[in-house]
Amino acid sequence: MTRRNQTVICQFLLQGLPIPPEHQHLFYALFLAMYLTTVLGNLIIISLILLDSHLHTPMYLFLSNLSFADFCFSSVTMPKLLQNLQSQVPSISYAGCLAQIYFFLYFGDLGNFLLVVMAYDRYVAICFPLHYTSIMSPKLCISLVVLSWVLTTFHAMLHTLLIARLSFCEDNVIPHYFCDMSTLLKMACSDTHDNELAIFILGGPVVVLPFLLIIVSYARIVFSIFKVPSSQGIRKAFSTCGSHLSVVSLFYGTVIGLYLCPSANNSTVKETVMSLMYTVVTPMLNPFIYSLRNRDMKGALERVIFKKQITSFL
Repeated sequence: MTRRNQTVICQFLLQGLPIPPEHQHLFYALFLAMYLTTVLGNLIIISLILLDSHLHTPMYLFLSNLSFADFCFSSVTMPKLLQNLQSQVPSISYAGCLAQIYFFLYFGDLGNFLLVVMAYDRYVAICFPLHYTSIMSPKLCISLVVLSWVLTTFHAMLHTLLIARLSFCEDNVIPHYFCDMSTLLKMACSDTHDNELAIFILGGPVVVLPFLLIIVSYARIVFSIFKVPSSQGIRKAFSTCGSHLSVVSLFYGTVIGLYLCPSANNSTVKETVMSLMYTVVTPMLNPFIYSLRNRDMKGALERVIFKKQITSFL
């Protein structure tokens, strides 16, 4: 079935994180706390947006989808990481590896596109406040969300099918804590030219272009606010745009550095740490950066709790 020096791989062994055995339990508790924070934060956001009619606006439609994408994106890798930290033989089946690659790309790309949509929404709201309702019509908002979901499907499926075509040698140890696409390409015995070409061609439209659009949107927002200077407005602009851009830069910086501009000097430990930044840290920070410190979200939380107390009292 396979050519010389190739074999049928039924499962992969995940090397995991470079953690000394005596520190395994400490890091397990740390990652479990981070994962639960991510899950709880994003589920609170989704629940509040569904329950409170005041949040049924374009901004919070996009935010609820981003929270769902972050929740799923973190759930693609974190449960397996936590399981393997407690396992003597941290493994994943071949089919499970392909599924992890697909959903990793799917929800990663979805969050990526939604960040662009949210940046555009903020740009219209701040730079064209009088035309916001007419521009961000319900039809356009739904179309942007559906387009984001559809585009990610094709991109994730393409890369997963290209990975499924590869043959692997007898060494089935993945020097990572999840089935990372670039790591699998290095392990493959067969020709990876088509995979690398797909990454190169699609990397621009899927990763670099959205990042540039976000930067341009926030730059226009800052420029618009400076045209009507006020100390309070400038402070609010830098507070909002600065925090948003810091998380966006963390996400895109690590993704671009790992997949589009990989360095030959990157060690396995360095790549693993960089991966943790966008698979664990960013989904955990997004709820706090985008909404949980937001006045509207705090008001919605108070209304939902107050309504529940009244209902239980009656």
